[in-house]
Amino acid sequence: MATQHTSSALHAPALSAAYPMAKPGYGKRSAPEQQARTRHDFALLPTRERYVAGFVDHLPDGAAMSVKTLAKQLPLYGQQAISTALTALSVAGHLRRVRCAVVGAGDETRWVFRTFWSRTARDNEWWNTYLATEKATLAAAPVPEASTLDTAPPPPWAPAAEDPPPAPEGPDTEQAPEPAAVPQQRTPARAPGTAPATPHAPGTSPAYLALARLGRDDHRLTLSADDCATLEPQATQWLARGVSVDYLTSALTAGLPAQVDSPVGLLRRRLTDKIPPRLPTAGSPSPGAPAPVRRLLVECTDCGRPGPPQALPDGLCRPCRTAHAGAAEDSPRPVDIADVKAHMNNLRDLLKPV
Repeated sequence: MATQHTSSALHAPALSAAYPMAKPGYGKRSAPEQQARTRHDFALLPTRERYVAGFVDHLPDGAAMSVKTLAKQLPLYGQQAISTALTALSVAGHLRRVRCAVVGAGDETRWVFRTFWSRTARDNEWWNTYLATEKATLAAAPVPEASTLDTAPPPPWAPAAEDPPPAPEGPDTEQAPEPAAVPQQRTPARAPGTAPATPHAPGTSPAYLALARLGRDDHRLTLSADDCATLEPQATQWLARGVSVDYLTSALTAGLPAQVDSPVGLLRRRLTDKIPPRLPTAGSPSPGAPAPVRRLLVECTDCGRPGPPQALPDGLCRPCRTAHAGAAEDSPRPVDIADVKAHMNNLRDLLKPV
């Protein structure tokens, strides 16, 4: 016995528990200020568009919204039909596909693709206003305070935290005599511009090795072990200011005279006179630098061409919008279809034998 459905929309298939979700930050995102679900949702849409819209409306935020994924879950239509239905839903004001630039670690920019969905049909003015608000929200998003360096585990050479010694079991427990207090030795004060000492073993620091290799590359700069140890603090200051070992080597070996009488004296003078300025780290922007702008672009629902929201009314670029309008004009009207059917029935009646 057939059951009559009270809703004008086709019943979409039930959501599978294993419905594929998009990567974090991608997929479906619900627009705000939507009306509550009713049985009359999408009643003015054609049958195929009602079917696809009812299914998409019940998807959770973050669900994959590609045409291929939707076609696998909707058995009645293929990828081409799903793509055409999504284009019609974009024109009807139910969805917009957008992409936005996200700046990651090391100033690396990547594009994140999202599909905004609204159960309530919206006009172009509403979508443009909302996407501008979303763009402002992304631009004003605070930078996370804790970086990956703060949450990373300690390096292998860092000493592990030791547990406190156990408390004595009772008053009768014998305690070892306290060792004699050793006076703390004073350490010489470090100069203001001197970099702190690194935990490298003697003769293994990058600065020491760079100085030791100078004599192998050019015999005029041959240094002894004592000379390398003497110049190591100055070379360490160069590396502490963000320069690489190759930069240090090039600065020390460029424009050498034909004969060098004192390599250690020449290198000491160059390390002092040519020391580079201290540059800010990559993670700390300069005080006067403007905040990075996160752009939000709308994608054409049909061909994927990006552009500002104002340039893509109905979520379509100009060529796709023209083609969609031409296809709508060429499609027959219901009145014309009824006239053709009546004419064909009249012809069949005339062809019947008397």
